[in-house]
Amino acid sequence: MILPFFVYGTLRPGEVNHDLFLRGRTRSEVPGRLSDAVLYEGPGYPYAVEEPGGGVVCGELVTAHPETYGELLADLDRLEDYVPGDPRSLYERVERKVVRDADGAVVRAWVYVAAPAVAVRLRTHGRPVAGGDWRARG
Repeated sequence: MILPFFVYGTLRPGEVNHDLFLRGRTRSEVPGRLSDAVLYEGPGYPYAVEEPGGGVVCGELVTAHPETYGELLADLDRLEDYVPGDPRSLYERVERKVVRDADGAVVRAWVYVAAPAVAVRLRTHGRPVAGGDWRARG
C-alpha cells in the first residue's frame, strides 16, 4: 500500500535525517498533526506513543515520488529499527489518520510509533515533549 509518511522528529525539514533520507525523494512535505498520541523525548530522537485522548503530535506529511517509494520505505524501516513482528523493534510502522494543517483534510499515512515495550517504559519513566512539537522542545 502506497501511503505518505508522517514524520515528527529527525526526519522533519531542518533536522539531521531529513537531508540524508528525504532530499530528492519527495513530491511534497506539508505540516500535519497526529491526534491521540503523546510525544516523548528519546536519546536524541523522539517517540510518538499512542494514547487515546492523549494529545497531538506535530510534524509533516511527506509524499514520496512513486519511483523512490519502495526504496525509501525500506530505508525508513531500517532507520527506525522496525522489523515487522520483531519484539526487539524500537518502533512500529502503523497506518493512522493524520490531519493536514492547510485544509483540515484527514489523510491516511504511515507513522512510526513506539513499539509496545518502549511505549510502556516511556509512559512510566519518559519525559513528554510539551505541545507535541519536537522542534519547539527548547
